[in-house]
Amino acid sequence: MKPPQPLSIAPARPADAGLIVALVRELAEYERLLDQVVISDDDIQRDLFGPRAYAEAVIARAGDEPVGFALWFHNYSTFAGRPGLYLEDLFVRPAFRGRGYGEALLRHLARIALDRGCARFEWAVLDWNAPALAFYRKLGAVPMDEWTVQRVSGAALAALANGGNAGADKQ
Repeated sequence: MKPPQPLSIAPARPADAGLIVALVRELAEYERLLDQVVISDDDIQRDLFGPRAYAEAVIARAGDEPVGFALWFHNYSTFAGRPGLYLEDLFVRPAFRGRGYGEALLRHLARIALDRGCARFEWAVLDWNAPALAFYRKLGAVPMDEWTVQRVSGAALAALANGGNAGADKQ
């Protein structure tokens, strides 16, 4: 067995677009949502590395082997009067779990949040994902039980934007 390689976490580069898409697909497969994934390398190029970056990502590597990633963006708290960091995706490949890589990614993002003056660091987790929930509790995360995520997408989003009956489409 090869000795463990040192972990590095570095900002994603344009050349990582295909890797990010592959990791998103692996995450979606784990979450049983692969049928919803339509992202492409071009989407990543445009939205992470284009003239207006909507999100940022880091890649975790053990030696040269990509083991996981985190993708996030900033939101804003009017109550706190400061930005927040919203983690959209955190994923460590199954073969590399249990080695502290997920925790290292979260700690890395927490440092970014503090360095950027963020009031908070937030994310969503599927309610059936008991291992993730336990992991997040161990790190001090608390559920926001009094809040319910709302979403408008697809035909409902178009209807809302165009003044139609947005409630006609189930999400």
